[in-house]
Amino acid sequence: MGDLKDPENTLVLELEAGNVVIELYTDSAPNHCARIKELAREKFYDNIVFHRVIEGFMAQTGCPDGRGTGGSGQNLKAEFNDRPHKRGVASMARSQMPDSADSQFFICFEDASFLDGQYTAWGEVIEGMEHVDGLKRGEPVESPDKIVSLRVAADLKSPAKKASKAKKAKPKSKKAKKKSAK
Repeated sequence: MGDLKDPENTLVLELEAGNVVIELYTDSAPNHCARIKELAREKFYDNIVFHRVIEGFMAQTGCPDGRGTGGSGQNLKAEFNDRPHKRGVASMARSQMPDSADSQFFICFEDASFLDGQYTAWGEVIEGMEHVDGLKRGEPVESPDKIVSLRVAADLKSPAKKASKAKKAKPKSKKAKKKSAK
């Protein structure tokens, strides 16, 4: 993962095949971005499957029951915007009701401009789209791929930082404590 412009507004979607980095459109869909970040921080998306993956269109996930019928229980008011639904764009799934988006979202494989202005585009894949391309297809998908985790990049710690913090936090041995007391 390269240097990120804004780690607080970047998501890391960990798939079994590798990481997908999504930059959030906080200017165009602030409430949707805030809700996705909230759900990511609650680990809501961990182990949720891609239940609907249509070749040449999109990969959909975010349903806790894995069938496309559920959500987190909190609908969002639509934030339709002028962001185009092109390859790599992440957008909210919804029913026929405009204000029915909840936790389900999809990532476009190709141009889907017929969705423009009708669905809330909230982010764009900036790295790792090849891992989305590799998802098993189907409607529903047999033995679907799943999200390992979805995290806000600012909340992730690099292995080097974890190791240095662990060394600093190590308690002194009894011998070292005795020496320093003398």
